Amino acid sequence: MHEPWATDAVARPGVYTRNAGSIERRRERANRVRIANLVLARFGMSVSDWQGASFLLSTRTGKTEIIPDLGHLWPVAERLSGRVCDPLDRDVIEHLERPRG
Repeated sequence: MHEPWATDAVARPGVYTRNAGSIERRRERANRVRIANLVLARFGMSVSDWQGASFLLSTRTGKTEIIPDLGHLWPVAERLSGRVCDPLDRDVIEHLERPRG
């Protein structure tokens, strides 16, 4: 029984929580990787899920590093590439907003 004073998050559609079922968690994780790769492609990198526990960040030249979560993605991306990787850069956003077809 869920008590009204409990602090655990309640699973809700469209909201990623640890309380979601394993299928939903895997789907959300895959979606986050897909979106991150759209941005990382602009910097010559990609990220992949590693055993559902971490992520592998790789450059086109083969440099690879394990990151524990996507919160560590951008600092590691900058270190591996040797340049600023700003996912909120105007050019990156404009590229992502262009219609595909």
